[in-house]
Amino acid sequence: MGKSYQKQWVGVFGDPVDDNPTVVMEQAAFDYAEIPMEYLTIQVKRGDLKAAVEGLRAMNFTGINITMPHKGEVLQYLDQISESARTMGAVNTVYWKDGKLTGENTDGKGFLKSLQDGNVSIKGKKAFILGAGGAARAIAVELAGAGIASISVANRNEEHGQTLVKIINEKTAAEGRFVLWNTTLSIPEDTDILVNATPVGFTDEKKPDIDYDSLKEGMNVCDVIPNKAWTPFLLEAKNRGLRTFNGLQMLVNQGAVAYELWTGRPAPVEVMRKAMEKEYGVILP
Repeated sequence: MGKSYQKQWVGVFGDPVDDNPTVVMEQAAFDYAEIPMEYLTIQVKRGDLKAAVEGLRAMNFTGINITMPHKGEVLQYLDQISESARTMGAVNTVYWKDGKLTGENTDGKGFLKSLQDGNVSIKGKKAFILGAGGAARAIAVELAGAGIASISVANRNEEHGQTLVKIINEKTAAEGRFVLWNTTLSIPEDTDILVNATPVGFTDEKKPDIDYDSLKEGMNVCDVIPNKAWTPFLLEAKNRGLRTFNGLQMLVNQGAVAYELWTGRPAPVEVMRKAMEKEYGVILP
């Protein structure tokens, strides 16, 4: 039999997407495992997602990552969705399962793995999440599943924030509480885990509008921004001596789950981590 020139295609749909570094670790993993798979970083604007998913089917993609602003909308274009992703109302990884285009969410799983690797206690603790989008939903559902006692959700859009709080209160064992974010926000001093799940800091050097003097000793401060080791938000926490967890760590962990869904093989996590360390000139845990 002659040589095959056909590649398998995976990638990411999003907007903006040019700063998304997922290709670095996923391609390193495919190349290491000698899998003929290419990771494409694809800008899909609002209003074009349905056509993009139809194109994915037509071109027989192996799978795709979904990032901002499409994580919620994509559910309606898939054949089946995992229970946790349906609870979140957000999908970030699409793959084929039994011939059906299937949606999963690895955002919260990657986040949770980072905390567990850092030996952060979750059971019975209190979390405070900034934002109420797809990443916030994923993190809230996974934290609740891991036994967190309460989750406060701060958001400028009350309807979106209350929607997430309703999910927490009705579909998980945790207690949800909404905080209207209409001014500089003070973080409650009994917060154990603080999460920036907003896009602030992704395409700029801004930081969420909170009172950074309210950050207290013992808080674990996390940012989901996936293209920086140190966002201004995390630097503020670091300068106050607090433990921090960045979006790159979470990205490696969730990327490993996506790799396994697409290939059916265990992910070479160390290869993926080293690829990100090289790309950003940092050392990850």
